[in-house]
Amino acid sequence: MTEMWVRSGADAPEVAGAVGAAAPVPGPRSYGPDVVSLHRAAARVGGRTLWADVELAVKEGEFVAVLGPNGAGKSTLVKMLLGTVAPAAGVVRVLGAAPGRAGDRVGYLPQRRHFDASLRIRGVDLVRLGLDGHRWGVPLPLPARFSARERERRELVAEAVELVGATAYAHRPVGACSGGEQQRLLIAQALVRRPELLLLDEPLDSLDLSHQAAVAALIGGVCRDRRMSVVMVAHDVNPILPWLDRVVYVAGGRAVAGPPSEVITTETLTHLYGAPVEVLRAGDGRLVVVGAPETPAAHSPHPVDDGDRRST
Repeated sequence: MTEMWVRSGADAPEVAGAVGAAAPVPGPRSYGPDVVSLHRAAARVGGRTLWADVELAVKEGEFVAVLGPNGAGKSTLVKMLLGTVAPAAGVVRVLGAAPGRAGDRVGYLPQRRHFDASLRIRGVDLVRLGLDGHRWGVPLPLPARFSARERERRELVAEAVELVGATAYAHRPVGACSGGEQQRLLIAQALVRRPELLLLDEPLDSLDLSHQAAVAALIGGVCRDRRMSVVMVAHDVNPILPWLDRVVYVAGGRAVAGPPSEVITTETLTHLYGAPVEVLRAGDGRLVVVGAPETPAAHSPHPVDDGDRRST
Protein backbone atom coordinates (compact mmCIF):
# COMPACT_ATOMS: atom_id res chain seq x y z
CA MET A 1 0.00 0.00 0.00
CA THR A 2 1.21 3.48 -0.82
CA GLU A 3 1.05 5.73 2.21
CA MET A 4 0.94 9.51 2.52
CA TRP A 5 1.64 10.79 6.02
CA VAL A 6 0.72 14.35 6.82
CA ARG A 7 2.60 16.10 9.59
CA SER A 8 0.33 18.94 10.58
CA GLY A 9 -2.10 18.65 13.46
CA ALA A 10 -5.64 18.77 12.10
CA ASP A 11 -9.03 17.77 13.31
CA ALA A 12 -10.22 15.24 15.82
CA PRO A 13 -11.58 12.14 14.08
CA GLU A 14 -15.15 11.98 12.97
CA VAL A 15 -16.97 8.67 13.19
CA ALA A 16 -17.17 6.76 9.94
CA GLY A 17 -20.18 4.80 8.77
CA ALA A 18 -21.24 2.08 6.37
CA VAL A 19 -18.89 1.27 3.53
CA GLY A 20 -20.20 -0.90 0.73
CA ALA A 21 -18.32 -4.02 -0.37
CA ALA A 22 -16.90 -3.76 -3.86
CA ALA A 23 -18.29 -5.85 -6.66
CA PRO A 24 -15.62 -7.08 -9.07
CA VAL A 25 -15.27 -5.13 -12.30
CA PRO A 26 -14.82 -7.48 -15.29
CA GLY A 27 -11.66 -7.39 -17.34
CA PRO A 28 -8.05 -6.48 -16.57
CA ARG A 29 -7.17 -2.89 -15.73
CA SER A 30 -4.12 -1.09 -17.07
CA TYR A 31 -3.11 2.52 -16.55
CA GLY A 32 -1.20 5.12 -18.49
CA PRO A 33 1.17 7.85 -17.31
CA ASP A 34 0.60 10.12 -14.33
CA VAL A 35 -2.13 12.70 -14.88
CA VAL A 36 -1.91 14.23 -11.39
CA SER A 37 1.13 14.30 -9.14
CA LEU A 38 1.77 15.87 -5.74
CA HIS A 39 5.25 15.91 -4.22
CA ARG A 40 5.58 17.01 -0.59
CA ALA A 41 2.50 19.17 -1.14
CA ALA A 42 0.86 21.11 1.67
CA ALA A 43 -2.46 22.95 2.00
CA ARG A 44 -3.09 25.90 4.29
CA VAL A 45 -6.41 27.72 4.66
CA GLY A 46 -7.00 30.65 7.00
CA GLY A 47 -3.61 30.19 8.62
CA ARG A 48 -4.34 26.55 9.46
CA THR A 49 -2.38 23.75 7.80
CA LEU A 50 -4.77 21.02 6.67
CA TRP A 51 -2.18 18.58 5.39
CA ALA A 52 1.48 18.58 4.40
CA ASP A 53 4.21 16.41 2.84
CA VAL A 54 1.62 14.66 0.65
CA GLU A 55 2.89 12.32 -2.08
CA LEU A 56 0.26 11.25 -4.60
CA ALA A 57 0.05 10.16 -8.22
CA VAL A 58 -3.15 9.59 -10.22
CA LYS A 59 -2.64 7.72 -13.47
CA GLU A 60 -4.47 7.91 -16.76
CA GLY A 61 -7.74 5.96 -16.56
CA GLU A 62 -7.72 5.69 -12.77
CA PHE A 63 -10.78 6.32 -10.55
CA VAL A 64 -9.71 7.74 -7.18
CA ALA A 65 -11.98 8.79 -4.30
CA VAL A 66 -10.99 11.34 -1.67
CA LEU A 67 -12.58 10.47 1.67
CA GLY A 68 -12.51 11.87 5.19
CA PRO A 69 -14.38 14.01 7.72
CA ASN A 70 -15.69 17.51 7.08
CA GLY A 71 -12.96 20.12 7.09
CA ALA A 72 -10.08 17.69 6.61
CA GLY A 73 -9.12 19.30 3.30
CA LYS A 74 -10.80 17.08 0.69
CA SER A 75 -12.35 19.90 -1.35
CA THR A 76 -9.18 21.94 -0.89
CA LEU A 77 -7.28 19.18 -2.69
CA VAL A 78 -9.63 19.45 -5.67
CA LYS A 79 -9.34 23.25 -5.69
CA MET A 80 -5.57 22.91 -5.65
CA LEU A 81 -5.73 20.69 -8.74
CA LEU A 82 -7.92 23.34 -10.40
CA GLY A 83 -5.38 26.03 -9.59
CA THR A 84 -7.75 28.12 -7.45
CA VAL A 85 -5.86 27.29 -4.23
CA ALA A 86 -2.08 27.51 -4.32
CA PRO A 87 -0.04 24.85 -2.49
CA ALA A 88 1.55 26.15 0.69
CA ALA A 89 4.57 23.96 -0.08
CA GLY A 90 5.70 21.28 -2.48
CA VAL A 91 5.05 20.68 -6.18
CA VAL A 92 1.68 19.95 -7.82
CA ARG A 93 1.37 19.00 -11.48
CA VAL A 94 -1.79 18.42 -13.51
CA LEU A 95 -1.47 16.93 -16.99
CA GLY A 96 2.20 17.84 -17.04
CA ALA A 97 1.71 21.51 -16.16
CA ALA A 98 1.07 23.74 -13.18
CA PRO A 99 -2.54 23.59 -11.87
CA GLY A 100 -4.88 25.83 -13.82
CA ARG A 101 -2.84 25.61 -17.04
CA ALA A 102 -4.48 22.51 -18.55
CA GLY A 103 -7.62 24.38 -19.62
CA ASP A 104 -10.17 22.31 -21.52
CA ARG A 105 -8.38 19.08 -20.63
CA VAL A 106 -9.89 19.24 -17.13
CA GLY A 107 -13.61 18.89 -16.38
CA TYR A 108 -15.03 20.02 -13.05
CA LEU A 109 -18.29 19.54 -11.19
CA PRO A 110 -18.55 21.57 -7.96
CA GLN A 111 -20.65 20.62 -4.96
CA ARG A 112 -24.33 20.05 -5.62
CA ARG A 113 -26.28 23.01 -6.90
CA HIS A 114 -30.03 23.25 -6.41
CA PHE A 115 -32.16 24.65 -9.22
CA ASP A 116 -35.40 26.46 -8.58
CA ALA A 117 -38.46 24.71 -9.99
CA SER A 118 -39.26 27.85 -11.99
CA LEU A 119 -35.93 27.80 -13.89
CA ARG A 120 -36.79 27.64 -17.59
CA ILE A 121 -33.33 27.10 -19.12
CA ARG A 122 -33.30 23.81 -21.03
CA GLY A 123 -31.04 20.90 -20.19
CA VAL A 124 -29.14 21.23 -23.46
CA ASP A 125 -28.50 24.89 -22.73
CA LEU A 126 -27.13 23.99 -19.30
CA VAL A 127 -24.76 21.49 -20.92
CA ARG A 128 -23.78 24.08 -23.56
CA LEU A 129 -22.56 26.37 -20.77
CA GLY A 130 -19.68 23.94 -20.37
CA LEU A 131 -18.50 25.06 -23.81
CA ASP A 132 -19.16 28.78 -23.87
CA GLY A 133 -20.51 29.76 -20.45
CA HIS A 134 -17.51 32.04 -20.01
CA ARG A 135 -18.64 34.22 -22.91
CA TRP A 136 -20.67 37.41 -22.63
CA GLY A 137 -23.22 38.81 -25.04
CA VAL A 138 -26.04 37.52 -27.19
CA PRO A 139 -26.02 34.85 -29.94
CA LEU A 140 -24.72 35.89 -33.33
CA PRO A 141 -27.13 36.38 -36.24
CA LEU A 142 -28.85 33.31 -37.64
CA PRO A 143 -26.37 32.40 -40.44
CA ALA A 144 -23.57 32.00 -37.92
CA ARG A 145 -25.62 29.37 -36.09
CA PHE A 146 -25.07 27.02 -39.03
CA SER A 147 -21.33 27.53 -39.34
CA ALA A 148 -18.96 24.57 -39.07
CA ARG A 149 -17.90 25.71 -35.61
CA GLU A 150 -21.49 25.90 -34.41
CA ARG A 151 -22.31 22.46 -35.82
CA GLU A 152 -19.30 21.05 -34.00
CA ARG A 153 -20.45 22.58 -30.72
CA ARG A 154 -23.95 21.22 -31.13
CA GLU A 155 -22.53 17.77 -31.82
CA LEU A 156 -20.39 17.95 -28.68
CA VAL A 157 -23.46 18.86 -26.61
CA ALA A 158 -25.52 16.05 -28.15
CA GLU A 159 -22.69 13.60 -27.55
CA ALA A 160 -22.37 14.56 -23.87
CA VAL A 161 -26.13 14.39 -23.34
CA GLU A 162 -26.28 10.93 -24.89
CA LEU A 163 -23.25 9.79 -22.91
CA VAL A 164 -25.01 10.45 -19.60
CA GLY A 165 -28.32 9.02 -20.79
CA ALA A 166 -30.17 12.35 -20.68
CA THR A 167 -31.47 12.54 -24.26
CA ALA A 168 -35.10 11.95 -23.25
CA TYR A 169 -35.30 15.05 -21.05
CA ALA A 170 -32.49 17.28 -22.33
CA HIS A 171 -34.95 19.72 -23.94
CA ARG A 172 -37.05 20.08 -20.80
CA PRO A 173 -36.64 23.07 -18.47
CA VAL A 174 -34.02 22.18 -15.88
CA GLY A 175 -36.41 23.17 -13.08
CA ALA A 176 -38.82 20.47 -14.25
CA CYS A 177 -36.19 17.71 -14.04
CA SER A 178 -35.68 15.46 -11.02
CA GLY A 179 -32.59 15.73 -8.85
CA GLY A 180 -31.00 12.73 -10.53
CA GLU A 181 -31.75 14.10 -13.99
CA GLN A 182 -30.28 17.48 -13.08
CA GLN A 183 -27.11 15.81 -11.82
CA ARG A 184 -26.70 13.87 -15.05
CA LEU A 185 -27.01 17.11 -17.01
CA LEU A 186 -24.37 18.74 -14.80
CA ILE A 187 -22.06 15.79 -15.39
CA ALA A 188 -22.66 16.19 -19.12
CA GLN A 189 -21.67 19.85 -18.74
CA ALA A 190 -18.37 18.75 -17.16
CA LEU A 191 -17.80 16.18 -19.92
CA VAL A 192 -18.79 18.27 -22.94
CA ARG A 193 -15.19 19.30 -23.72
CA ARG A 194 -14.01 15.65 -23.62
CA PRO A 195 -11.63 16.20 -20.69
CA GLU A 196 -8.77 13.88 -19.79
CA LEU A 197 -9.25 14.54 -16.06
CA LEU A 198 -12.61 14.86 -14.31
CA LEU A 199 -12.75 16.47 -10.84
CA LEU A 200 -15.96 15.92 -8.88
CA ASP A 201 -16.82 17.42 -5.49
CA GLU A 202 -19.45 15.24 -3.77
CA PRO A 203 -21.56 14.66 -6.91
CA LEU A 204 -23.82 12.14 -5.13
CA ASP A 205 -24.79 14.43 -2.27
CA SER A 206 -28.56 14.96 -1.88
CA LEU A 207 -29.42 12.11 -4.26
CA ASP A 208 -31.44 9.12 -3.13
CA LEU A 209 -29.83 5.67 -3.08
CA SER A 210 -31.08 4.57 -6.50
CA HIS A 211 -29.83 7.76 -8.17
CA GLN A 212 -26.52 7.51 -6.30
CA ALA A 213 -25.94 4.02 -7.70
CA ALA A 214 -26.93 5.09 -11.22
CA VAL A 215 -24.73 8.19 -11.26
CA ALA A 216 -21.80 6.25 -9.75
CA ALA A 217 -22.14 3.60 -12.48
CA LEU A 218 -22.29 6.36 -15.11
CA ILE A 219 -19.07 7.99 -13.89
CA GLY A 220 -17.31 4.64 -13.48
CA GLY A 221 -18.32 3.55 -16.96
CA VAL A 222 -17.12 6.77 -18.58
CA CYS A 223 -13.83 6.50 -16.71
CA ARG A 224 -13.20 3.02 -18.10
CA ASP A 225 -14.58 3.51 -21.61
CA ARG A 226 -12.68 6.74 -22.24
CA ARG A 227 -9.64 6.04 -20.07
CA MET A 228 -10.40 9.30 -18.33
CA SER A 229 -8.94 9.90 -14.90
CA VAL A 230 -11.48 10.71 -12.17
CA VAL A 231 -10.81 12.28 -8.77
CA MET A 232 -14.01 12.38 -6.71
CA VAL A 233 -14.58 13.84 -3.26
CA ALA A 234 -17.13 11.59 -1.56
CA HIS A 235 -18.99 11.64 1.72
CA ASP A 236 -20.15 8.03 1.38
CA VAL A 237 -17.98 5.51 -0.43
CA ASN A 238 -20.74 2.89 -0.73
CA PRO A 239 -22.09 3.73 -4.20
CA ILE A 240 -18.69 4.15 -5.86
CA LEU A 241 -16.69 1.38 -4.22
CA PRO A 242 -17.31 -1.15 -7.04
CA TRP A 243 -15.68 1.27 -9.47
CA LEU A 244 -12.76 2.54 -7.42
CA ASP A 245 -9.13 1.81 -8.14
CA ARG A 246 -7.80 3.67 -5.10
CA VAL A 247 -8.90 5.85 -2.23
CA VAL A 248 -7.18 8.78 -0.55
CA TYR A 249 -8.33 8.97 3.08
CA VAL A 250 -7.61 12.28 4.80
CA ALA A 251 -8.16 12.63 8.56
CA GLY A 252 -6.49 13.75 11.75
CA GLY A 253 -3.80 15.72 9.94
CA ARG A 254 -2.64 12.66 8.02
CA ALA A 255 -3.62 10.80 4.87
CA VAL A 256 -3.34 7.30 3.45
CA ALA A 257 -3.68 6.24 -0.19
CA GLY A 258 -4.07 2.77 -1.64
CA PRO A 259 -6.59 0.18 -2.80
CA PRO A 260 -9.86 0.27 -0.80
CA SER A 261 -9.20 -3.19 0.61
CA GLU A 262 -5.93 -1.97 2.11
CA VAL A 263 -6.99 1.48 3.30
CA ILE A 264 -10.42 0.70 4.77
CA THR A 265 -9.15 -1.63 7.50
CA THR A 266 -9.22 -1.55 11.28
CA GLU A 267 -5.46 -1.12 11.55
CA THR A 268 -5.09 1.61 8.92
CA LEU A 269 -8.02 3.76 10.02
CA THR A 270 -7.18 3.42 13.71
CA HIS A 271 -3.67 4.69 12.98
CA LEU A 272 -4.98 7.44 10.71
CA TYR A 273 -7.61 8.78 13.10
CA GLY A 274 -5.50 8.26 16.20
CA ALA A 275 -8.56 6.74 17.89
CA PRO A 276 -10.14 3.27 18.01
CA VAL A 277 -11.82 2.46 14.70
CA GLU A 278 -13.16 -0.95 13.78
CA VAL A 279 -14.01 -2.24 10.32
CA LEU A 280 -16.71 -4.92 10.35
CA ARG A 281 -18.16 -7.06 7.59
CA ALA A 282 -21.94 -7.45 7.52
CA GLY A 283 -23.71 -10.61 6.43
CA ASP A 284 -24.34 -9.19 2.97
CA GLY A 285 -20.62 -8.49 2.48
CA ARG A 286 -20.83 -4.77 3.19
CA LEU A 287 -18.13 -3.16 5.29
CA VAL A 288 -19.08 -1.02 8.26
CA VAL A 289 -16.58 1.39 9.80
CA VAL A 290 -17.28 2.18 13.45
CA GLY A 291 -15.38 4.76 15.49
CA ALA A 292 -15.62 6.52 18.84
CA PRO A 293 -13.84 9.87 18.86
CA GLU A 294 -13.32 11.62 22.18
CA THR A 295 -14.24 15.11 20.91
CA PRO A 296 -15.89 16.52 17.80
CA ALA A 297 -13.85 18.39 15.23
CA ALA A 298 -13.79 22.07 16.06
CA HIS A 299 -14.94 23.00 12.57
CA SER A 300 -17.70 20.43 12.24
CA PRO A 301 -21.25 21.81 12.12
CA HIS A 302 -22.56 18.61 13.67
CA PRO A 303 -21.41 17.37 17.09
CA VAL A 304 -20.23 13.76 17.14
CA ASP A 305 -21.31 11.50 20.00
CA ASP A 306 -19.55 8.34 21.13
CA GLY A 307 -20.89 5.39 19.22
CA ASP A 308 -22.34 7.52 16.42
CA ARG A 309 -21.98 6.10 12.92
CA ARG A 310 -21.33 8.21 9.88
CA SER A 311 -20.35 7.81 6.27
CA THR A 312 -16.71 7.95 5.30
